Amino acid sequence: MADRSDFLYPRSRYYGQVKPENLVFNANLQEFAQRVNFICNLETGGKISSSEAYEQIKSLWKQLKKTKKQLAIGENPFQSGEDNPER
Repeated sequence: MADRSDFLYPRSRYYGQVKPENLVFNANLQEFAQRVNFICNLETGGKISSSEAYEQIKSLWKQLKKTKKQLAIGENPFQSGEDNPER
């Protein structure tokens, strides 16, 4: 393993349409998944309660939904960036 952070914070490639908002959301989605994984491991190990884990995950989910809305991800799924007259 070349770098410890590659093991602790794995990142997957992005295969979707390459637009800045999609790349930002993909990074946020991967961070969300990583944090949920940590929270679940803490709960499984008895370091935090189930209700605390639920509340933390719920908060992360709300943040992710807010980001999705701000970036307008999925609002025009059949419209590519070239066809958008607003740009």
